[in-house]
Amino acid sequence: MKTLTCAVTAALITLTSTQVIAEMQTQTIEYKVGNQAFTGYLAWDDENDAPRPGVLVVHEWWGHNDFAREQAEKLAAAGYTAFALDMYGSGKLADHPDNAKKFMEEATKDSEQIKERFTAAMDILQKHQSVDPEKIAAQGYCFGGAVVLNMARLGVDLDGVVSYHGALASPIKAEPGQVKAKVQVYTGGADKMVPSTQVAGLVEEMQDAGVDLTLVSFPGVMHSFTNPGADQFAEKYGMPVAYNEEAAARSWKGTLQFYREIFGE
Repeated sequence: MKTLTCAVTAALITLTSTQVIAEMQTQTIEYKVGNQAFTGYLAWDDENDAPRPGVLVVHEWWGHNDFAREQAEKLAAAGYTAFALDMYGSGKLADHPDNAKKFMEEATKDSEQIKERFTAAMDILQKHQSVDPEKIAAQGYCFGGAVVLNMARLGVDLDGVVSYHGALASPIKAEPGQVKAKVQVYTGGADKMVPSTQVAGLVEEMQDAGVDLTLVSFPGVMHSFTNPGADQFAEKYGMPVAYNEEAAARSWKGTLQFYREIFGE
């Protein structure tokens, strides 16, 4: 067992398990932010020894689950090192929308707390031996999409952020000269949780702040369109969500192109 200490965040990290899949390495990482324990998941391909860009993956409001880990593995297969972080705390994985809402509200009760949790995970990623610490991006889904947008608004030193079906309105506003990241947003035209007023508001906000924004809206597409499990959530809980294979594929293709551009690949 190997223990590391991150000076910037004072996060205690414990590498708890490693699995090898062909040339892909995956690692479950337990770490602390303050006095609270968190569990993340790191994925990278060790076939190439050269440092490569790192990408943070922020989970949906359900918590750090298999879907978030699968996105990290997809990024690793594409040549990046990815860290699926944990915004709620170890063991906080919702099995009902009421629990998800409770976890989300606790995590987002103030912007400094959520920034601390995000930057602690970012520090872990930057210090991994496979990562070029100067090339970091973040992508998030649903709740996670809102998180990465807010990290950009707060001026966190990221090359780019990608939001998939995330909330676009926020009490945190982008200010001219503050946002370092380029921003890419994918949203559904039929997303009842992210109405057109939020889309228009984000465009105006980012335009006024001089942010490099690319926004794609998929007509007729609902919330959670990247997650194949969305249809099950809709049936079980009566939620207005649905998986859309075409939108998921197009947004993923666009994301990889975005990363190639911002990382100069």
